Amino acid sequence: KLFFTDYGNAAKVERCDMDGMNRTRIVDSKIEQPTALALDLINKFVYWVDIYLDSVEVVDYHGRKRHTIIKGRQIRHLCGLAVFENYLYTVNSDNLSILRINRYNGTDVQTLARLDNAKEIRVYQKRTQTTVRSHACEVDPYGMPGGCSHICLLSSNYKARTCRCRTGFILGSDGRSCK
Repeated sequence: KLFFTDYGNAAKVERCDMDGMNRTRIVDSKIEQPTALALDLINKFVYWVDIYLDSVEVVDYHGRKRHTIIKGRQIRHLCGLAVFENYLYTVNSDNLSILRINRYNGTDVQTLARLDNAKEIRVYQKRTQTTVRSHACEVDPYGMPGGCSHICLLSSNYKARTCRCRTGFILGSDGRSCK
């Protein structure tokens, strides 16, 4: 799945399949300006920062079990969000500090470091990655991902895929080759 935020006419957090199909709103109320998003891949939770409401909230992948992790002035101006173990990590763009927040109860907010120009944060650790199983976009014997001549996108599950073409090409009638 692909998760994303939008705060155009109606603010929301959404998800869709990697090929853009099955677009679903998972949060569309009591939300104003969702900017940063992070996923707990193991427990299937979506965390987001709302910079207008000065809050960090969480829901499950279906928009249920919503609750506020932390809210208020101490977390104003947040950008970027990452999850690792028991904590959320974020950047305060006002004073360029890296913050660590207990993701279960919003306590234990600590400033870890200050940086010159941070706008985003990522955690790179083997335990943050789920094990990859075989999938529909694996390279075939001819070197084509999922049998697609240009681009292979996973669809509704890891066994389904959609082929797409680069700009200037159209998908052939076989659903795999680009012309």
